[in-house]
Amino acid sequence: MKSLFHNIHEECGIFGVYGHPEAANLVYLGLYALQHRGQEGAGICSSDGAQFHLEKSIGLVADIFTEKRIKRLPGSMAIGHNRYSTAGGGGLKNVQPLVANYALGTIAIAHNGNLINAERLKDELETDGAIFQSTSDSEVILHLIARSKEDNPHYRIAEALRSVSGAYSLLFLRESELIAVRDPMGVRPLSIGQVDGAYVIASETCAFDLIGAEYLRDVEPGEMVIINHNGLQSVRILQSIRKAFCVFEFIYFARPDSYIFNHICVNTMRKEFGRQLAKESLVDADIVIPVPDSGVPAAIGFAEHGKLHFDFGLIRNHYIGRTFIEPKQSIRHFGVKIKLNPVRDLLKDKKVIVVDDSIVRGTTSKKIVKMIREVGGAKEVHMRICSPPTVGPCFYGIDTPTRQELIASSHITEEIRKYITADTLSYLSIEGLKSIIPNPENYCTACFDNNYPIQFPEDRLEQMELVFA
Repeated sequence: MKSLFHNIHEECGIFGVYGHPEAANLVYLGLYALQHRGQEGAGICSSDGAQFHLEKSIGLVADIFTEKRIKRLPGSMAIGHNRYSTAGGGGLKNVQPLVANYALGTIAIAHNGNLINAERLKDELETDGAIFQSTSDSEVILHLIARSKEDNPHYRIAEALRSVSGAYSLLFLRESELIAVRDPMGVRPLSIGQVDGAYVIASETCAFDLIGAEYLRDVEPGEMVIINHNGLQSVRILQSIRKAFCVFEFIYFARPDSYIFNHICVNTMRKEFGRQLAKESLVDADIVIPVPDSGVPAAIGFAEHGKLHFDFGLIRNHYIGRTFIEPKQSIRHFGVKIKLNPVRDLLKDKKVIVVDDSIVRGTTSKKIVKMIREVGGAKEVHMRICSPPTVGPCFYGIDTPTRQELIASSHITEEIRKYITADTLSYLSIEGLKSIIPNPENYCTACFDNNYPIQFPEDRLEQMELVFA
């Protein structure tokens, strides 16, 4: 489901299991824990050693995978995927895992990320006779694997990935093995765990917690991990010149109870962002409230540093389905009200600091500020954002608006403050952000500084609206 009050949308979540009699059921639970990374559709592909079994649909994990469907997924190995379309659009044909038969057998793929040269590769493949069944960039990888002349499937995967550019955390399922690969810069998280002697791979460690798995380590940038009857084998297939972990995983995407990028606690990082934001922009106020859910840890950190009262002045409705019927008569701020509502007794006649993770177009922040004033009765509303201004779109697996739609790309902070009608507005400085992140040179901050770490094909520069320093 597309968020009603965020204009930066989730990526995808992947989960794999090798060597467990209830592999599909564990993948179902893993996808359930990773539901926040994509709500458009989900799928699971299992292997019983001889045959593949696939179940996928549009919708949420708990709605798709009934007990009956799980029983149709036998085998001790399986991979799963939660989809939020970042490339190729929506629809069932693009829900993963994608499965293909080729010269060396059958292979399934689940992908979190985005390939920035997929269009050019697809054009070349189609010119050479390839027929695509989806519009997903992930299918390009399957075609490259199928067309490779290597006689070893691992060599074929390595050769295919040397042709693609972009961000990818990948799971491959073959008849008798599970393979995980991470791009050379490690843009998206991917971790290895173990439960009951079985290996598990997940986008985030919160999925391990649900099934009682122990975290072992991350899949390293440029690494291929092969898991089969011989155990776990590691092969470095791509040279990692530098790392470019996505900083927005800490700010918004990852669940706060996850540990990502070499086991750093997301919740701790968000609280530290809030503390630093308070150091930079504390203002006299009666109460600090978060925009739930991603703004909660930062708001706590902000309140703790400023010795201010913290409370939940905005209540979120967590039970919104994929669709809802809008009223025929216009209700002011309907899109925000269906998800958030202010607690009047907490806010009336108060000076309120509102902490959120980001401002994208500015329209939602404007509605929230007005709602806190008009419905909540607040005397002052001070907006605090626990990330720097978002000035550039992401092309590495996150669905973001175009540069022209990002309000901070063309307006200074004071202009944005006037637009959202807040009494004051402050962002976390990029210097403050980098002071908190361990080894900040290992992170991608392109959405804040236009410094894109992965070079784009020349034929796509104009389309991608990039401005390079």
